[in-house]
Amino acid sequence: MSRLRFNWGTARAHLRGQCGPLCAFIDDFGARRYQVGKGMDLFQALARSIAYQQLSGKAAGTIHGRFEALFADQRPTAAATLELGQEPLRSVGLSRAKTLSILDLAERQVRGDLPAPRRLGRMDDQAVIDTLCRVRGIGPWTAQMHLIFYLGRPDVMPATDLGVQKGVMNVYALAALPTPDEVLERTRHLAPYRSAAAWYFWRASEVEAPEART
Repeated sequence: MSRLRFNWGTARAHLRGQCGPLCAFIDDFGARRYQVGKGMDLFQALARSIAYQQLSGKAAGTIHGRFEALFADQRPTAAATLELGQEPLRSVGLSRAKTLSILDLAERQVRGDLPAPRRLGRMDDQAVIDTLCRVRGIGPWTAQMHLIFYLGRPDVMPATDLGVQKGVMNVYALAALPTPDEVLERTRHLAPYRSAAAWYFWRASEVEAPEART
């Protein structure tokens, strides 16, 4: 069963102690925390991530729901996905690129190229990213989302994510959206709990930006 690989209270206290602006946001935001995905195997989790790429949550959820409905008990498997082929996947709204990505993922799962859960759990973050990025259509961002939301890893900062960038801009009252390098530099001191920090930055991206500092 998936779970956070760190204590949320400890992470929250660390972030509050390390950063005044983030502390103020956390105190205003309250005690809520993110949940790690449960009940999905690696194929199901990555297929969902591919379906959600570059779409709003509502649109992606609709397409992914239609994808799940193609399978018995709405639980996609790699073998059944390969049997379906391209046309049924395209019919539920998946783009050609995403269809080919999910089929490549399924083929790798069936061949045994993807690590088993216990092996994946023992791999360090960069090794997980390198392994998952071998799948067509999976890049570092998707692999980082898997580390945070399915493996529960504590210290991942997806600096290329627009929401994280906007959240950093809002929390630190920056005049412009920070670059990925600037995000990494500004959040370096939040280690070893940057996954929790990233989640707070996503939440901060959803609120009106304060007046930028000059």
